Amino acid sequence: MSRKTRAKSPFHSQPSGPSYRVFIADARSHQFQVELELADPAPDGQEFWLPVWIPGSYLVREFARHVLQVQAWCGDHPVAIAKIAKNRWRAAPCQGTLRLSYKVYAFDLSVRTAYLDPQRGFFNASSLLLAAAGRETLPHTVTLIRPDFAPQWSVATTLPAVQCDAHGFGSRRAADYDELIDHPVEMGDLMRLTFSAGGAAHEMVIAHGAAMQGEVDARRLARDLKRICAAQIALFEPRRKRAPFDRYVFMVAPTADGYGGLEHRSSTALMCARRSLPHPRMTDADSDYRDFLGLCSHEYFHSWNVKRIKPAAFTPYDLEGENPTSLLWLFEGFTAYYDDLMVLRAGLITPQQYLDVLARTIGAVQRTPGRLVQSVAEASFDAWTKYYRPDENTANATVSYYQLGALVALAIDLRLRLHTKVTLDDLMRLLWVRYGRDDAPLRTEGVAEDALPGLLSELSGLDWRAFFRRHVHGTELPPLQKLLTEFGVQGTTAQDTPFDALGLAVQEQAGGWLSVQRVRNGGWAERSGLAAGDVLLTLNGERARKAVIERRHALAREGDLWRLSWLRQDIEQRSETPWFALPPSRVQLRLADKPRRVQRQRQGAWLGTAP
Repeated sequence: MSRKTRAKSPFHSQPSGPSYRVFIADARSHQFQVELELADPAPDGQEFWLPVWIPGSYLVREFARHVLQVQAWCGDHPVAIAKIAKNRWRAAPCQGTLRLSYKVYAFDLSVRTAYLDPQRGFFNASSLLLAAAGRETLPHTVTLIRPDFAPQWSVATTLPAVQCDAHGFGSRRAADYDELIDHPVEMGDLMRLTFSAGGAAHEMVIAHGAAMQGEVDARRLARDLKRICAAQIALFEPRRKRAPFDRYVFMVAPTADGYGGLEHRSSTALMCARRSLPHPRMTDADSDYRDFLGLCSHEYFHSWNVKRIKPAAFTPYDLEGENPTSLLWLFEGFTAYYDDLMVLRAGLITPQQYLDVLARTIGAVQRTPGRLVQSVAEASFDAWTKYYRPDENTANATVSYYQLGALVALAIDLRLRLHTKVTLDDLMRLLWVRYGRDDAPLRTEGVAEDALPGLLSELSGLDWRAFFRRHVHGTELPPLQKLLTEFGVQGTTAQDTPFDALGLAVQEQAGGWLSVQRVRNGGWAERSGLAAGDVLLTLNGERARKAVIERRHALAREGDLWRLSWLRQDIEQRSETPWFALPPSRVQLRLADKPRRVQRQRQGAWLGTAP
């Protein structure tokens, strides 16, 4: 590159930190091309590194494994660059401007990394843009280059623009590397809908826009999202009703059958099944659309709870290693409690529909034997090694800090409402003022691991030590049935499926053979000797099809002898075991027919049904 060319380069408009140019090298082979330029690199050799995980998804994912063909130049001359660790490179000393060029393979359809094909491109900078060691706190500039093969593509991101064209391609700037990786980028043929809430511009962009035209009721979607966002803003800022950002973007990738989201400070990346989006012919919201609204609500709530109110263990993030905390039940579990509750408060689901979702969560936790083994605090701490690495024994050894954390939040909320004049909303506002809001006079960096009991006592005047000992650091479930009764909600136990009752999860293979996926501790399947990977052959002389097991279960009586045969590693196994069923774990909740006046008042305040 000549001196004249360098003088015109946009890189040198921001010499204080690294600058990047992102190209699409080959959409069909799913490769981005990145050029990085750094003025005045370290005199003894400049190091570069890539995060090993992304905040919000607590697993070391080794993003560097997709980095290809790293090359370096000092001015016009090639210089050596060597990999010195799994996610680190060092370039030879350079007197002048150091340039890197490399490719990144991007074919992960999740919201955590990067994806590229001829129809769309998406990336989190944490899996694409190398950090320059020692320069992480300086301003960073990234220039997005429009692909020649897709002139109709546009860009969606909340990364602040410096000089961009009408389609959003061009240069953007971040204050530092942490900010750079907190703004995912979506590009392609995008369907867009906009609305305003809390004084902030909001936008939802949906990939594959041309294909989605006429298939999505954009007006309904914008209206419903606006109500959810307004309800959440009012929760945290009941007086000012101001969002903590100027602009927010929901980025949606519709797929055949996907589901998931990842939060950022002013945006979220979402993946959903196409059927989850509202179609123009929809009247009442179906369960798929209600689930999608709950997902949007969940990720939006994270704008406060975990992106601004953080555990002390995340201040700052260590992006090159695990960041364990025992508080994920607060940051994910409380968010899981509020997600559908905020959809209810927005008037988009009925109280009974909310109770149906709550009942599924209670039943799921009750069907998890791991809840007797692992506390919700331990589940939070072990997320890095257990939650994101499920296997056939996961349900027996662990519990979800999302689901159990949501039930702990429910129990705290109902106890506060029953015995005090404050609610869990007041706790969230206290956390926001003390740990999250930028202009808060008492702002403290990061929630300490043991802070919650004291904060709750400060707020309510109640002693929470026994509650936390039993239900957060112990394995005793909160007394939800007793609490819900005080709010005019009746709970009944529903009949389990035959396979749940047997403690057995199977998958039907070609030919109708049943392969064992999981065996629940304490159930008939475990006592019979079954294990994951076994293939069922016969039950009492009949081929062990689903229908046969369901029929025999319906007719079974305690003590009936069941003779079973199965294959393990191609060797036939047999057992004779008396039939028995695990206690029912499915739950149904409904509003009491004739609640007492005080129950009706509590219920109305909690579920928003008060006149």
